[in-house]
Amino acid sequence: MDLPQHGYRASAKPRARAGPHTGDPLLFADTSSAAPPMNNQGYYTPGYNIGGAPVGGPEDAGVNNLFADPMASAAMMYGSSLANQGKDIVNKEISRYVSVNKLKYFFAVDSKYVMKKLLLLVFPYTHQDWEVRYHRDTPLTPRHDVNAPDLYIPSMAFITYILLAGMALGIQNRFSPEVLGLCASTALVWVVIEVLVMLLCLYILSVHSDLSIFDLFAYSGYKYVGMIFTVLGGLLFGSDGYFVALTWSSCALMFFIVRSLKMKILSSFSHNSMGAGATAKSRLRLYITVASAAFQPIIIYWLTSHLVR
Repeated sequence: MDLPQHGYRASAKPRARAGPHTGDPLLFADTSSAAPPMNNQGYYTPGYNIGGAPVGGPEDAGVNNLFADPMASAAMMYGSSLANQGKDIVNKEISRYVSVNKLKYFFAVDSKYVMKKLLLLVFPYTHQDWEVRYHRDTPLTPRHDVNAPDLYIPSMAFITYILLAGMALGIQNRFSPEVLGLCASTALVWVVIEVLVMLLCLYILSVHSDLSIFDLFAYSGYKYVGMIFTVLGGLLFGSDGYFVALTWSSCALMFFIVRSLKMKILSSFSHNSMGAGATAKSRLRLYITVASAAFQPIIIYWLTSHLVR
């Protein structure tokens, strides 16, 4: 006998619904179509909150707190002031021995000047005007006067010579850091010795000219261009090419040195030359100029002969 129904039906078991197939898990959530968050009043909340904490996260909050901290700001200002004071002290110590403004003059070059100067060092025979030009008692910068001495070409030629020497030694399986360092130090020491001897001779003869120690380093450093030309001739054409390049570069450098120093040394004495003693001093100055030029081929051969075999 069936029991009567009391107006209700037993609840059926809920059927489990299978969710949509999602496939592989996403690496990044797609938020391009999501609407911006809304507050309780129904307005959109912007990405920043004026007067509140930054929305960017704890990292941004930490950076802002660091800059907002008065102790951190004071420490940063104190560190920057110490750095500026140290820079001023270093510049002052350098200025005691080397004039920075005058040193900048010798590096005031451009590509046009460099090309003209290199051609003048290799082919100086056709050049006519060797006088350095002035503007209101101030010599023109090298970029405006090809006759002005510079230190850019000697310094770059020195570095090129060292690299070329390392390549030459490597081709002959004789490369080592010690040998390369010896080549660099020897080339630099010879230039320093030459400049010191020149300064001593000018002091003994009481030569009053506008030649400075930077000028002497410039004229002495131009031999590195001839050394590069000589080593390249030896590497490309053997011993015959080496001696041909040595002869050409030596003659060109001697001609350049004599014509350049003649305008500096001899011209300062020509206006006050009187008597036999003045003639003797003028002759000594000429001898110094010629000896300085004749010394260049010896140094070039001494510094390049061991690189070419």
